[in-house]
Amino acid sequence: MSKRYLTIWFPHLLTDWFSRRQPALHQVPLVVAAPDHGRLVIVSANALAQSQGIDTGLVVADARAIMPSLIVINNEPGLGNRLLKNMAEWCIRYSPLAGTDPPEGIVLDITGCAHLRGGEEKYLQHLTTRLSGFGYEVRTAIADTIGAAWAVNHFGPACPIIESGTQRAALLKLPPAALRLEAEVLDRLQKLGLNQIQDIIAMPRSALRRRFGQQLLQRFDQALGDQEEVTEPVIPLEAYQERLPCLEPISTAGGIAVALERLLDTLCQRLALEQKGLRTAIFKGYRLDGKIEQVSIGTNRGTHNTKHLFKLFEEKLPTIEPALGIELFTLDAPKVEELSVLQASLWQGVGGLEDNSIAELLDRLQNRVGEGHVHRYLPDQHHWPERSIKTAESLTETPSIAWNIHKPRPMQLLSKPEPIDVAAPVPDYPPMLFRFKGKLHTIKKSDGPERIEAEWWLEGGQHRDYYSVEDEEGNRYWLFRSGHYTADKTHQWFIHGYFS
Repeated sequence: MSKRYLTIWFPHLLTDWFSRRQPALHQVPLVVAAPDHGRLVIVSANALAQSQGIDTGLVVADARAIMPSLIVINNEPGLGNRLLKNMAEWCIRYSPLAGTDPPEGIVLDITGCAHLRGGEEKYLQHLTTRLSGFGYEVRTAIADTIGAAWAVNHFGPACPIIESGTQRAALLKLPPAALRLEAEVLDRLQKLGLNQIQDIIAMPRSALRRRFGQQLLQRFDQALGDQEEVTEPVIPLEAYQERLPCLEPISTAGGIAVALERLLDTLCQRLALEQKGLRTAIFKGYRLDGKIEQVSIGTNRGTHNTKHLFKLFEEKLPTIEPALGIELFTLDAPKVEELSVLQASLWQGVGGLEDNSIAELLDRLQNRVGEGHVHRYLPDQHHWPERSIKTAESLTETPSIAWNIHKPRPMQLLSKPEPIDVAAPVPDYPPMLFRFKGKLHTIKKSDGPERIEAEWWLEGGQHRDYYSVEDEEGNRYWLFRSGHYTADKTHQWFIHGYFS
């Protein structure tokens, strides 16, 4: 299948944008101007202003001399690029590969897309009608190359669809400016009387390169398809993405659920063939009014179990508001991982974290209580307790060292030790009482000390002497003293955790 590209040109992008917000501006000559070397220069003019000889590049003072009643609006820096980006993101409804072509264009790679709307003619008509309905004047064209589509769009005849393989014939009678050449090159071509592409296309390439530079040959090759030209999409295409365009807008909960099931089936079949499983998934709905509704899920282990993934999404589907209807659904899997082949077992199921039912239970819990509330921890190679554990990336991650089970550790460890006031004999006796958050605790039982040295690369770090203590109410705490008592300084005591 040959590549097919669609270019969109907004001849009056900025003036149309301002006119959408003030409809009365549609009826008057209007220009948008920006400062340039101390002068106001026109960067966009509507059709009424152009009909009076006022166009881009003209100084505002000269334009007012031609038409004193001309309406001039100051341009907002970066407005044109923002408009193009927003319009390109909207065009993702028609193609997943949509990029901007400043200052007034958009390029879509529509290879394999047009048949979804009944062919290129209906596809083009549908897109043009939608954009015109937003209040923009648009010109569009389809060809095998970006260069040919751009040329026909800006300088070609009324027929905007160039049949595959005929781009050379479509370019012959167009002016050299259709090749997107620099102004200096165009000026030299005009002086030589070369006013059409057919006047120069058959010339020797060496002569063209010598007289006009490499750019002319590059533009020829791009337009004819001899050199590939690509555009950067405004939203990078995910490696694992499925799309489902809708012939009619979907506005019911049942329709949204059916769309999700179909996308999950397709994506999971692909993942299964590649022996991969997804860890995160994003389900998006593109509404008729331009807004995007989306919900996402995450899993603790890579999976392509369609039923399980649908259950995770199912609880979030009611949050999708279809409004007037959704015209496109997409399912992205931005994070996937390789799946290891599970060993066959003679018994019913496997135990522990290898059991998929455990992973699916954790997925449902996390999906219900929210991301970031379900964790798995592994030991880490650090001395200090608050640094000796780390959050596991998945259920399949294995620890690099064994857990320290030789000494008791609290069930609840504070992420940062908090200072307390302590009364204790010296030098190595446990505390008799301590005050924490205004409450006095009298210690009835204690065990310790357990010394944990500072890591050698922490310059000036003090060792810690930990004590497990129990107060008069039966509550148990993990306390430590930082460093030794000395004659001139008493080191601080801290609380670091709570035993169950």
